[in-house]
Amino acid sequence: MSLRALIFDVDGTLAETEEAHRQAFNETFAAGGLDWHWSVSDYTQLLRTTGGKERMRRYRDGLGFRDPADAAIALMHQRKTARYGEIVAGGGLALRPGVRALIDVARSAGLRIAVATTTNRPNVEALSRACWGKPADAVFDVIAAGDEVSAKKPAPDVFALALARLDLPPEAAIAFEDSENGLRSAKGAGLRTLVTPSTYTARDDFSAADWVCRDLSAAHLPDALRF
Repeated sequence: MSLRALIFDVDGTLAETEEAHRQAFNETFAAGGLDWHWSVSDYTQLLRTTGGKERMRRYRDGLGFRDPADAAIALMHQRKTARYGEIVAGGGLALRPGVRALIDVARSAGLRIAVATTTNRPNVEALSRACWGKPADAVFDVIAAGDEVSAKKPAPDVFALALARLDLPPEAAIAFEDSENGLRSAKGAGLRTLVTPSTYTARDDFSAADWVCRDLSAAHLPDALRF
């Protein structure tokens, strides 16, 4: 079957966003009087758990505490999401090399563009407005977000949701990821997957990927993406 859609992860794949997320977490912790501070090393390990609330619970549990309770963590995560949006809106976030051109060329070739991400819809919106100057619905035909599925990556649910909304079988699309958990999710949904390792995921295992590229610049793309 011919290629009809490209499905992108967001954080680390479209843009190197994780430092902005880490900053937002730490500022939210401080504003809430919580003596947590996630270093780069801490966050590298925590990223192995997908989902912001899930990372916070994992960190709390690792400390052997019961507080903050899950309800308080959910509220803090809402505040963190708002702070992340402010940070991104302030400038300094850029798409990774080749992303914009690939999406433009794919659209010109009649392909549809989708997102399948663990992050929530407001974060997709913030990135779209910061990097494209447009709302997310004007950039992507389909958005499948982590808070819309019961199991986050590495489960295949969010990619399966994107495919369902595209009304396409997996062989008609290619997924783009930057992490091992994302790769496992995409492959679990039956998708061919191209990985561009990011700053926080460079040491992940990508042996199951169909392609591993430095970035999405035209010179690095496989033949399947030369339209």
